[in-house]
Amino acid sequence: MNIDEQLIAIESKLAHQEYLLDVLNQTAYQQQKQIDELDNLCKALAKRLGDLQARESDAMLPHEKPPHY
Repeated sequence: MNIDEQLIAIESKLAHQEYLLDVLNQTAYQQQKQIDELDNLCKALAKRLGDLQARESDAMLPHEKPPHY
């Protein structure tokens, strides 16, 4: 292999690595975006559950027997 062929091989490998890096960056960005969306959804569901539990505890008096008695 002469120097020109070696240089072409190195440039080709570098171009491929740059492409792979771009693909990996895009994948990481999409995954972080999905994690953020799922985190927001989880927080909203936790708030909704807390609101429902608070409403339920306000509706049931402490001296009242549960309905299964």
